[in-house]
Amino acid sequence: MVNFVLIAVCIIAGMIFKATKSIHPDAHKGINTWILYLALPAVSFKYLPKVKWTTEMLFPIAATFLISVFCFFFMMFYSKSRGYSRRSRSTLELASGYSNTSFIGFPLISAFYGEGLLSIAIICDQTMFFALSTLGIIAAVKGGSRSGKVSAVFILKRLITFPPLIGCISALILSQFIDFTVAEPFFDKLAATVSPLALFSVGLQLKFNGWRKLIPQMSMSMLYKLILAPAIVLGMALLFEIKGDVAKITVFEAAMPTLVTSSIIAEQFRLNTKLTNLIIGVSIIVGFFTSAFWYEMTEYFF
Repeated sequence: MVNFVLIAVCIIAGMIFKATKSIHPDAHKGINTWILYLALPAVSFKYLPKVKWTTEMLFPIAATFLISVFCFFFMMFYSKSRGYSRRSRSTLELASGYSNTSFIGFPLISAFYGEGLLSIAIICDQTMFFALSTLGIIAAVKGGSRSGKVSAVFILKRLITFPPLIGCISALILSQFIDFTVAEPFFDKLAATVSPLALFSVGLQLKFNGWRKLIPQMSMSMLYKLILAPAIVLGMALLFEIKGDVAKITVFEAAMPTLVTSSIIAEQFRLNTKLTNLIIGVSIIVGFFTSAFWYEMTEYFF
């Protein structure tokens, strides 16, 4: 319950600060820099060393990446049918292919399934984070280019210099040689700043003027994110006979609202932040209702 109250407080606070001009118009850029360079890498060092990699965890890893891949094709066909620009298409990919698996997902999983299954949710969360740091950045780089065409070398350069990806890979490698137990309180404090600051940044950038014109894009994004994505994962689980808690949590995490960090990447690569932030805000509200539906589906099938 605290997380849900925090969501409302952080977003509304950002909107109030912006409306009253109590903060610099570009303040969100400084906040986003903190999140990208310090807070998000800390998330990797907090969770990845504790992950127990087993063969059954291959399903949530594969499913998370496939959601992003299917989103690429879904938005490609949709954008072409509507005549959208590469920038708009990349914005939709970024806002639709990545789930809020931790800040929203963790408390909902605890409420519906119990805290004992959070270990599976952590796998989904870190895989989602890695997918965003790779596939998400590739989409953002292409969308941020005026021509929509960029070289593989340029994309690779942006990938290897993207702080959260550096943190993710560093955590995976260094944790094999170094015990980070002593540093856990430090990483906890840094990681705890991600969600409130990201939501506050969303509030600072949230614009409702002209939102009616964006209803088609918002609707299509949430159709994929909240309905089609979990349905695809459910179908995969049934097809490959994946059962039990792993199947339940993977489907449920796929049904979570849009990842808040998508807004930060959209802003960094000059995509449509207005559309991204609206999708984030509305999907969180709608996601509370659709998550109950997907809980019932997982209980029925698994």
